[in-house]
Formats: sequence, C-alpha cells, structure tokens
Amino acid sequence: MDLEKQLHDGLEAIPGLNADVAHLESQLLRYIELITKWNNTHNLTSIRNPESMVTRHMLDSLVALPHITGSNIVDIGSGAGLPGIPIAMARPDWHVTLAESSQKKAAFLLQAAVELNLPNISVKQGRVEKIILENKVDTVISRAFSSLERFMQLSKHLCESNAEHCRFIAMKGAFPDMELMQLSPQFVVENIVAVSVPGLKAKRHLVVLRYRPT
Repeated sequence: MDLEKQLHDGLEAIPGLNADVAHLESQLLRYIELITKWNNTHNLTSIRNPESMVTRHMLDSLVALPHITGSNIVDIGSGAGLPGIPIAMARPDWHVTLAESSQKKAAFLLQAAVELNLPNISVKQGRVEKIILENKVDTVISRAFSSLERFMQLSKHLCESNAEHCRFIAMKGAFPDMELMQLSPQFVVENIVAVSVPGLKAKRHLVVLRYRPT
C-alpha cells in the first residue's frame, strides 16, 4: 500500500481524533522522514521500515489522544518523540514536554521541534525523577517506558501540585495483570481502556491512573 494512503486511512479510522487530517498527514510524513534520516547514527528506534513506522509509531501514538485530559502534557522517556510529537501535531493548542534522559535522543527531539515547526513542544533532557516543571501538569504519558510501578514512582512528583486533576496514562500492549498487582496503594487505577490501532493486530491497552499523596 502507498505510504500516504496507509497513513491517511489509518488517521481516518481513529475515533475521536478531532484534527485536520490532511495537515496532520503531511506533518507525520515529514516526521517519518526525519526519524529515518537520524536513525542511522542515533538509533532512535529499532523499526526501520516507514510502513511499520506508520502503524507502530504514528497511529499507535495517536490512539491515546481521545483519552488525554488537559492541555499541558508530559511525555516520559520520549525517545524518538513518541507519543509526544504526534500528539503535539494533532493538538497545536496543547503544550507537550518531551522528557528524555539520552543526550543524543534529546538533540534529535530539539531538532525535530524546529524542523517540523512545533512551537508547542519543549524538551527536557535528564532523568525523569530530576525533571522540574514550572507549570501544572494535566497528563503524564509514557509508551514502552517501564513497569507501571516504576513509571509512577519516577514521575509522581510532576503531579504533586495538581494531584487531584492530573492523570497518568501508561500505554501497554497486553493487559498488564502482574504490573497492576504490584502497584502501591498511593497509585489508583481509574480506567483500563482497550484500544485498536488501525492496521495492527497486536493488543493495546491504556492504563489511566492518578496519584494519591499520603
């Protein structure tokens, strides 16, 4: 299938996307080109095929969009900018902070924000637990970052000033039974959503949590 058609059909199939599909499609194609260009030297992702990037990176990131609340988003362990950059593209009225510990990957994220003309993105390079943000955070999201417990322990401080309203979204594959059992009582699971990624047969789940300070 033609790459543009694959992406267009995939975007049209995502419920509640609420974005300018034509513009988003153009931006995402440029983003795929940028990842491909940098991947040779920075090893941003193990996925090298652009068609696979459409499904496993772009569409996989965007299925979380309807479940995000608020306009100040933090993407933990962003890597190549996933899911943060596709989310920022789809919602230019939101501010997305990309948190990444690797200097090389953070350099890519900074360059991507400039080349893709995304003024609503900021990049924080460093360990998650050391990151300090001035503005209140509405949603902290992660994709293939770590276990639920570790994700929450490392990033809970980001929501301390807005604990009542701030939500955490962990993007998972299969239903994370064991990880849920290992969660501390201060981390409350509000919802677990099974999502369907267009063109992908593998299972996907979003775990929505909040932090209850003791």
